[in-house]
Amino acid sequence: MVTLRPAGPLHHIGVGRTHAGTHMIMLVNDLDIRIVNAVTGELLRDLTIDPSRDYQPTGRSPGPQRR
Repeated sequence: MVTLRPAGPLHHIGVGRTHAGTHMIMLVNDLDIRIVNAVTGELLRDLTIDPSRDYQPTGRSPGPQRR
């Protein structure tokens, strides 16, 4: 999870446990956010902040992925 304060309230952005400890770069243009792996350049997350929510979920269901 990363946090961002875009001109007002603090927002928490879920990136996923897989990327814990990964150095990231956040590219911010108003409410449009891109989160990129700082080493590989891989796009980790692309979203538009919903100002009515504090936590911006990843959109995946919680828990282990079914196979």
